[in-house]
Amino acid sequence: MRVTVRAVIAEDSVLLREGLTRLLTDRGLEVVAGVGDGEALVRAVDELAAGDGVPDVAVVDVRMPPTHTDEGLRAAVLLRQRYPDLGVLVLSQYVEEQYATELLAGSSRGVGYLLKDRVAEVREFTDAVRRVAEGGTALDPEVVTQLLGRSRRQDVLAALTPREREVLGLMAEGRTNAAIAARLVVSHGAVEKHVSNIFLKLGLAQSDTDHRRVLAVLTYLNS
Repeated sequence: MRVTVRAVIAEDSVLLREGLTRLLTDRGLEVVAGVGDGEALVRAVDELAAGDGVPDVAVVDVRMPPTHTDEGLRAAVLLRQRYPDLGVLVLSQYVEEQYATELLAGSSRGVGYLLKDRVAEVREFTDAVRRVAEGGTALDPEVVTQLLGRSRRQDVLAALTPREREVLGLMAEGRTNAAIAARLVVSHGAVEKHVSNIFLKLGLAQSDTDHRRVLAVLTYLNS
């Protein structure tokens, strides 16, 4: 029986690539390819798509050869365009807002942006990989903090209370209402009320075709 999550790892450091492979396989995921640059990543996913099928998620370093600038990100964006169901979790040494927003500029389904330091938190990291593979989001708290600082200067979120901004920030990290309630030490009902108020203040009416939670996070990230 095939392992639930099939992952591809794109990281130019052989030690880190092997470490990520071991970490994920030890936690029950299947690493179907490991590559060291953006072009190799695209080739690997194309070959897998032609054979066993598109993998569930690609874990991608932003900076890879030859220039070590944004090769990984550009490959990830290309693959998202080519295979919309492919989850992409980008790893970066530092918070780079431009890369985070560029990754999220298209479909918000199955995307993540984490600092490499988070890999040491094994359970949280593997949970993030699974969440992105299943179509969810996973944003590093440091990324959210920086984007929130920028968002506070924008009128679009001016109507939100400090608590509602906090809840929206945790939503952007990919957390469920239950997880938000646990983090803020409030009731599940209180979180639901805050989320409803956020939807109302951002003008996100209930719809059969649009996911209000995703739209709220995109409004937050793009503001």
